[in-house]
Amino acid sequence: MANNPNKGIKRLLNAMVFSWQGIRAAYKHEEAFRQEVLLFIVAVPLAFWLGNSPLETGLMISSVILVLIVEILNSAIEAVVDRFGGEIHELSGRAKDMGSAAVTLSLLNAAIIWLFIIIS
Repeated sequence: MANNPNKGIKRLLNAMVFSWQGIRAAYKHEEAFRQEVLLFIVAVPLAFWLGNSPLETGLMISSVILVLIVEILNSAIEAVVDRFGGEIHELSGRAKDMGSAAVTLSLLNAAIIWLFIIIS
């Protein structure tokens, strides 16, 4: 087994740098991600105002963070499909549709959580 110089804190720091680059790329290249970041910026203060407990506030904020996570994964799927799938193919379309469906379900999840907390 080769000696890997990227261990411990060095590996962690590299992972943080790569993660930040991914967030920046999503913000730069994906309009939907920028819209969802705006949603997040509005939602966090609202969650602190509308949540009746730390649990409710945490659920509200984490539901919006989940939307951002799923959007990044969807964008990654689309980028890979576009990179390697120049021609129209049923599996490429299916992969993109499934990624989009995941974003829709995460938005529905957030809406349900927010609705239930607001009406309770």
